[in-house]
Amino acid sequence: MAQATRTPIAKHLGDEAEDLLDHECETIPKDQIHLPGPDFVDRVWKGSDRSPQVLRSMQQIFNHGRLGGSGYISILPVDQGIEHSAGVSFAPNPMYFDPENIVKLAIEGGCNAVATTYGVLGSVARDYAHKIPFVLKINHSELLSYPNRYDQVPYARVEDAYEQGCVGVGATVYWGSEESNRQLQEISKIFSRAHELGMTTILWCYVRNKEFVLNGSNYEGSADLTGQANHLGATIEADIIKQKQPTLTGGYQAVRDHKDEGYAKDPSLVDEKLLTDHPIDMTRYQVANNYMGRCGLINSGGASGENDLQQVVRTAVINKRAGGMGLITGRKSFQKPMEEGVEILNAIQDVYLDDDITIA
Repeated sequence: MAQATRTPIAKHLGDEAEDLLDHECETIPKDQIHLPGPDFVDRVWKGSDRSPQVLRSMQQIFNHGRLGGSGYISILPVDQGIEHSAGVSFAPNPMYFDPENIVKLAIEGGCNAVATTYGVLGSVARDYAHKIPFVLKINHSELLSYPNRYDQVPYARVEDAYEQGCVGVGATVYWGSEESNRQLQEISKIFSRAHELGMTTILWCYVRNKEFVLNGSNYEGSADLTGQANHLGATIEADIIKQKQPTLTGGYQAVRDHKDEGYAKDPSLVDEKLLTDHPIDMTRYQVANNYMGRCGLINSGGASGENDLQQVVRTAVINKRAGGMGLITGRKSFQKPMEEGVEILNAIQDVYLDDDITIA
């Protein structure tokens, strides 16, 4: 057994421990990636067009919580009250109908920041904005209209985030959807204004189009399509990109084969040189599309279910070894009693604090 698999984290990975902890990425070398670290803001962002105020806001996030000073981040996101409906989201644990408990979970869980809605932050801003970095998730897709629509619409102004004491603004674009052109124009303006006011920007960078579900495979989660979504997100000056960790690749080719052979461009060289089906290599491709890691990649934790602790540890190991910056995990933590939610968040952070888990 190789040295890496002796870390205590290995016990959570089961039969995958050796494959995930000892894998070496041979597609995009790690020495080409701008890796996270304590000096990330100075090393990567200082020479950019981000103002001193934005750099300070970035550093506030990097300095907070259990991961403070490491260059890695763990964020609690709770926008599901709108995105998934409050009843469905909070039925497993109704205490989170009260916004204060959302912020308390982020603090008790040692998170770098809490990312949530305008109403949630506004209801507790005076008590907590100085205790943990606030990120306002500014647009949402609601599930009350009939039939359900999947479109992101702004719920607040950037100035509202500033007045609440936020250090950052978050937003979603559904790349690949019919509404994506409007959304990218809205969010480009929102991010520009956020930077003017000294706040950092985080993009929920999701691929959404039912035509990408082919023969039982959902290519909305493919490495090549999500990677390109990330690149578009970096182009509108997202400082950090939230993306689902890829589960497969070949999205472009699948659409060309099953829908339209003229779709996009021939991806064969990408598939040949830059991707394999190993989860670390697929996630490395996402990092590469984040301007080789200049924009931090934080992967999402996904829905709550069985074996949540093992699942988040696996996701964190893949993200870290790929060159990612951390995890942003909501339902797996707030749909549990607070003590268990804190345990989940701490388990994620332990991966990034473990020096035996290295970059592939």
